Amino acid sequence: MIYSRITGTGGYLPDKVLTNQDLEKIVDTTDQWIRERTGISKRHIAVEGQNTVDLAECAARRALASAGRDAQDIDLIIVATTTPDRVFPSTACLLQKRLDRHGCAAFDIQAVCTGFVYALSVADKFIRTGTAKCALVIGAETLSRVLDWTDRSTCVLFGDGAGAVVLEAGEEPGILSTHLHADGAYEHLLSVSGGVGQGYDSLKEGNGYVTMKGNEVFKMAVNTLGRIVDETLEANNMEQSDIDWLIPHQANIRIIQATAKKLKMSMDHVVVTVDEHGNTSGASVPLALDVAVRDGRIKRGETLLMEAFGGGFTWGSILLKF
Repeated sequence: MIYSRITGTGGYLPDKVLTNQDLEKIVDTTDQWIRERTGISKRHIAVEGQNTVDLAECAARRALASAGRDAQDIDLIIVATTTPDRVFPSTACLLQKRLDRHGCAAFDIQAVCTGFVYALSVADKFIRTGTAKCALVIGAETLSRVLDWTDRSTCVLFGDGAGAVVLEAGEEPGILSTHLHADGAYEHLLSVSGGVGQGYDSLKEGNGYVTMKGNEVFKMAVNTLGRIVDETLEANNMEQSDIDWLIPHQANIRIIQATAKKLKMSMDHVVVTVDEHGNTSGASVPLALDVAVRDGRIKRGETLLMEAFGGGFTWGSILLKF
């Protein structure tokens, strides 16, 4: 039987850092207010001329180096992004050109903050069916480009970055199960209302920015992620104590703490980067994974639970042996 396993990780954050103190000069907010409600102290912002594919390329090259692979070994590229550089071609195709890798399948996935979980699940299916043997899966975002920097309820939350993994076929179990869900009935609670399909005028006068009803999103995220924890454990006949590490989407420290409580897991076994990165949407899970792998916390053979919740609403989880 063919399994898929993560063999390398990589991450990249832009050099420009925007602290809470910096935001105090831009909007009516305070460092204390942001920290208490979100856990965020700073975030990284792409500079002018630095695009999503630039972040994706840096993360991808680091993941390839970590796995001991060359771009020519890759036979599938999937980029999860809400902020593609162009309408088309896809960011995955732009990245493919950068890597000088010709001919393999390359495409984007858009599931907002759950994007990387969706992308990794799709890559897992490609490998399990024998369609691919070595996949490059990336979450990359420049969310700062779709923020209204006069809206203190949203601009304090998000940051830019990219995370990547190399996923390879093998005989030993890696990804144990994936669980994906969505419910478009809640699209009005977290969205960007404009889009090119409605004509470029739809992006004018504020329609091209993120809008969010924070309290409703918070409640839905906590309840939904609690349910998917149960679903994932039940599907694998596991107990909470079987999970070594929780790698959650980095949206809000209170949501992360609520999910850890559901697992009866100490925060010492939860990877938290929201304080340093902010919410990097589809990049947050692979970025958090890379941080914990590189600092030695996550070790081979351990059981990891990844989970995320995002606009759509979308939500999902992945259980894997690292």
